[in-house]
Amino acid sequence: MRAEATQRVALVFSLLDANGNGVLDAGDFDLMSDRVVAAASTSSDGAKDAMRTAFRQYWTTLADELDTDGDQVISFDEYTACVLAPERFDATVTAFAEALAALGDPDGDGLIERPLFVDLMTAIGFRPANIHALFDAFGPTAEDRVAVPTWAEAIKDYYAPDKAGTTGDLLVPSATA
Repeated sequence: MRAEATQRVALVFSLLDANGNGVLDAGDFDLMSDRVVAAASTSSDGAKDAMRTAFRQYWTTLADELDTDGDQVISFDEYTACVLAPERFDATVTAFAEALAALGDPDGDGLIERPLFVDLMTAIGFRPANIHALFDAFGPTAEDRVAVPTWAEAIKDYYAPDKAGTTGDLLVPSATA
């Protein structure tokens, strides 16, 4: 596992811990889902429902794979073991990536405009400087838009334990500090 992957996962864990109690539970995923969907006010109900479903699937995968004692919480060590094991988490990451990218394309033209991208990523909890650095790394069009598949692939790469130098590394605060 690459150090970059561990840094990416540590950041996501801290963001998903929406209530700040040091562990992940179902409530964290409900809170995060509500924040992200609220940031996409112009997206379709179908896209919003898909995002909510993806967050529920994210939690369910973690709970099913890792909650052996039935306490309904996931520690950082448990989380790392799952999200950095592609065979256990790839389908969940793919569903999440596709739902989030689609949520960012309310007009269905296959492109995500910077303001909505920033709103969605801010709702998740990423820092503005890192968000803009990531968007710029995608090589936006002259109209300041990026292709939906570009973002979806970047999300999947973010969770890849063997990848370094991904555009998603720009989301780690030290990358743009």
